[in-house]
Amino acid sequence: MLASRRKRVIGTPVSETQVTKKSEAATGTLARYDERVTAEEHEAPECDAAISLAFSILGKRWSGMIVDALSNGPLSFVTLRRTVTRISDAVLSDRLSELAGAGLVLREVDPGPPVSVTYALTRQGRELIPVLQQLGKWASENLDVAARD
Repeated sequence: MLASRRKRVIGTPVSETQVTKKSEAATGTLARYDERVTAEEHEAPECDAAISLAFSILGKRWSGMIVDALSNGPLSFVTLRRTVTRISDAVLSDRLSELAGAGLVLREVDPGPPVSVTYALTRQGRELIPVLQQLGKWASENLDVAARD
């Protein structure tokens, strides 16, 4: 029943007066329309493409913490797993592959014996460190830790 009610509300034509009042409230100015305005005709603001790209990689859970963990130098998979607490092996492996694919992390294999694999930040990854530090500072000053739980 709620879905059908939504359809009627969404499908209801918007009068010029309603659009004008909403526009006035949003912009603080008098908006005047000579013809009916539909939702499709309004231009919605778009997110910056570079910010969207950055968050498509760094916005995934654990990615920022992995980059932060590698900021002090190369680490093995096992050390990364211990450093980034509560991450599963599968997710750590996926995130490392994604970060390597994005050019932020380098996977280095030492044939041994024994064979060892370490992960290190690339130049691009190291350039993220000051940004992550600023983000951490902002979070400490502006976010309530209790709200996260």
